[in-house]
Amino acid sequence: MTTAIPRDKPILLFDGVCNLCNGSIQFVIDHDPEGVFRFAPLQSEAAEALLSDVGFDDYDFGTFVLVEGDDYYTKSEAALRVASRLEFPWSLAGALRVVPGPLRDAAYDAVASHRYAVFGKKAQCMIPSPEIRKRFVEMDPMDAE
Repeated sequence: MTTAIPRDKPILLFDGVCNLCNGSIQFVIDHDPEGVFRFAPLQSEAAEALLSDVGFDDYDFGTFVLVEGDDYYTKSEAALRVASRLEFPWSLAGALRVVPGPLRDAAYDAVASHRYAVFGKKAQCMIPSPEIRKRFVEMDPMDAE
């Protein structure tokens, strides 16, 4: 287990160069006034370590990943778990978990496969503002050795 990254709060891992993904993270930040969620780009060492810790080695950048303790969730399950913990009325979207997972994931995959073409991408991962930066997880350089 990586000691450098506390998992006392859920951590949302996202494609840091995807404009849609960055917009989604900003939406979560704006509608999570309690600061429940923390974040890391999938391209980061922190995300790599977290995914390894929870045993998710076969990931790609086509989904965001929600890490909660020793568990992880992807695609629509991750999105709806996040939504259910946002402020009202966005939390109501969590009720969509009654829709069968394969059907939800098919819709998720359709959007994910066209996200760069429709929304574009950045040359590098987003750089959060100082007040939001504290909600991003990073590797402790001492533990990366």
